[in-house]
Amino acid sequence: MDENASPAPDTETARPRALVVACGALARELVALRRATAWPELDIACLPAHWHNRPEKIAPAVRAKVLEARGRYERIYVAYGDCGTGGDLDRALEGTGAERVPGPHCYSFLMGAPEFDATAEAEPGCFYLTDYLARHFDRIVVKGLGLDRHPELLGVYFGNYTRLIHISQTGDPDLRAKAGAAAERLGLAFEHRHRGYGELGDFIRAAAAEAGGGG
Repeated sequence: MDENASPAPDTETARPRALVVACGALARELVALRRATAWPELDIACLPAHWHNRPEKIAPAVRAKVLEARGRYERIYVAYGDCGTGGDLDRALEGTGAERVPGPHCYSFLMGAPEFDATAEAEPGCFYLTDYLARHFDRIVVKGLGLDRHPELLGVYFGNYTRLIHISQTGDPDLRAKAGAAAERLGLAFEHRHRGYGELGDFIRAAAAEAGGGG
C-alpha cells in the first residue's frame, strides 16, 4: 500500500459534499454560516452581485452552474431570491434537483418573510440595506445610479421613499454608522433592525443537518 496515499473515507460517518450556488452579495454570510454549522464539506460558488442590475443573466447562469456541478456533489443548494427574474430562476431550476432558499429577494429572507411583508404593507416607501449594501453603498447606489455625477437625480430615484431600514446580519457598529450616513445622504429617516442571517440561516442549518451533522 502506498504510504503517501490518503486514507479512504469512512463512508458511514463522512458527510456528503454539497454545493451552494449563491449571489456574491451573500458570500460573507455563507462563509460565516459554514463555519457556524461546522460544515467544511460545503463548497460555495458565487456569481456576480451586480447582476441584480441585469436579472436576465441570473437564471441561465445559475442553471449552468448547477448542471456543471451535478455528479460531483450529492446536494446542491441555491442562495438566491427570485431577484427580479419574474419566476425564471425557479423555472430554470426545475428538474435539476437543486433546492433554492424561499423568498423573492434577500431583504425578505434576511429579515424574515412575515416581518418583511408586514413592513412593506404598512410603509411601502421603505428602502432597504443589508450589511453588504451598507458596506458598498457608495459604489452600488451613489456611483451605480450616477448620483455622484448628477445629484439632481436624487429626487427622481428616491422622492417616493420615506425610510431606510438597515437589516443587519452582524450587528457591526461601523456598518450601522455607514447605513445611517446613507439614510442621511438620501434624505430618509433611518431605522436599524438586527436580524442576523434570518431565513437564510435556517435554510443552511437545515441543509447541514440533512447532510449529517453540524449545528
